[in-house]
Amino acid sequence: MTELLTAAQMRAIETAAIESGDVTGLELMERAGRSVVEAIFEEWPELAKTSHRAVVLCGPGNNGGDGFVVARLLKEWGWEVEVFLYGDAGKLPPDAKANCERWCKMGEVSPWNLDRFERLSGVMLLVDAIFGTGLDRPLPSDLIDGFGILVGRTRKPYNRRYRRCVAIDVPSGLNSDTGNYLEEKTLSWLQANLCVTFAMQKVGHHLSMGPFHCGKLVTKSLGLRREEFLERGVFNEQRDDRRVVLLDQKLYGKPTRFIKSRLAKWHGWHKYDNGHALILSGGPGHTGAARLAARGALRIGAGLVTLGVPPAAQMEVASQITAVMLKRVVDGDALATVLEDERLNALCLGPGMGVERARELVAVACNAAEPRPTVLDADALTAFADDPETLFGLLHDTCVLTPHAGEFARLFPDIAKDLNAVPTKGPACSKVDATREAAKRAGCVVLFKGPDTVIAAPDGRCSINSAHYERAAPWLATAGSGDVLAGFVTGLLARGLDPMQAAESAAWLHVECARIFGPALIAEDLPEQLPKVFADLGL
Repeated sequence: MTELLTAAQMRAIETAAIESGDVTGLELMERAGRSVVEAIFEEWPELAKTSHRAVVLCGPGNNGGDGFVVARLLKEWGWEVEVFLYGDAGKLPPDAKANCERWCKMGEVSPWNLDRFERLSGVMLLVDAIFGTGLDRPLPSDLIDGFGILVGRTRKPYNRRYRRCVAIDVPSGLNSDTGNYLEEKTLSWLQANLCVTFAMQKVGHHLSMGPFHCGKLVTKSLGLRREEFLERGVFNEQRDDRRVVLLDQKLYGKPTRFIKSRLAKWHGWHKYDNGHALILSGGPGHTGAARLAARGALRIGAGLVTLGVPPAAQMEVASQITAVMLKRVVDGDALATVLEDERLNALCLGPGMGVERARELVAVACNAAEPRPTVLDADALTAFADDPETLFGLLHDTCVLTPHAGEFARLFPDIAKDLNAVPTKGPACSKVDATREAAKRAGCVVLFKGPDTVIAAPDGRCSINSAHYERAAPWLATAGSGDVLAGFVTGLLARGLDPMQAAESAAWLHVECARIFGPALIAEDLPEQLPKVFADLGL
């Protein structure tokens, strides 16, 4: 797992480095500019072979200072470089001003000029160095108008005036803590092909619109190492309830260790040693979702999986299953009787159940004499949309809620309202903030689904499973994939993982299954990819 930084944490690292005397602000800026040019030539080696034309857009802060360094280095490489400054050169911060003056010995600094942007052509590279991670306000309208002209979306039909765009830290206007823009009309203007960030990736790189606007994300160290700042106390305040980790596919070129360490050992040689999961189904014509969940739980390693089915659906289910077992569960009383079997150690309620059946059975499952780890998905969440507090009163600390955005809004309407609001100033509410608040309120783990799945525990632990960049799997957006995910979580709970571990591991494996299969995926394919995923992990 890789730790992600907020804007405040990044500022703390830079401040600590400068105050320690290890490096000056001017040296950091030089390293940043050199890292950007290095990343450009690594991504497009052909650009280093001959001269080209570049336009560098600099802002009024230190991000603009990085841009001046990039402009100077490209000019030294033999490129034709034109620099535009949004702001007053006389009001630049000291380090940015110093680099502006160094650039002025080589070329001019032009003011922000919409008419000049209209006449630009033949630009190979556009460098966005206007606003970085510290932006907490909407972009001014004249800045947005300039972006629109550069991409040809105002005044004339689409006619992009540059071949490639590189953003320093984040695309200008993107909030590095939320992945959202602080102004709706900014959306889709200046999209980067390459985003170069420093020290560590930021939370907003993996949330909401962040991945779509960053293009390819590259991280450069600048010689700053987190371990050094731990020793100096920079992160003394960073408890588990403030850390955000990324469930990444690869770590230093090897299969990710956090998954392998959790799944490396089976619990024993008897099927019950690997757990017995019970998944409750709906009535006739509505059993497919539960069967998908059951298959997922079985494939991920639960020793036994039983489907609890109403009588009218028994024949339908029996004709569709083989390794999965079937148990007749008429109503709440029947479920209470089934739960007398102590070998049942994980439950899943919701997929295809129907809201009336779900409301009755959730209460029985959560109020059992010995509550089991329980996954609540789909109808088990919607059933309480009119009275979420009743559901929260039933939950225990080994539950896992797996809402998509609509279900989340029904259970946590006030949190969802804050999340979806377009702020006029920072700090804004991110999906991380929303999921943490939801987990705290519910008193259990919440897995908030999406391409930027966020998983949070009541104590504030939080992780992001990002299906973006090299892990993009858009074909995962298919009917039934969420039911399989619920089954994965249930199976891992049955195997003995704690709720946070089970939710994180299931979300990561879910994306890996989709990536291995590729386009044309349907939900039934997902569990069948697990053997390949496990083999790749060396399990």
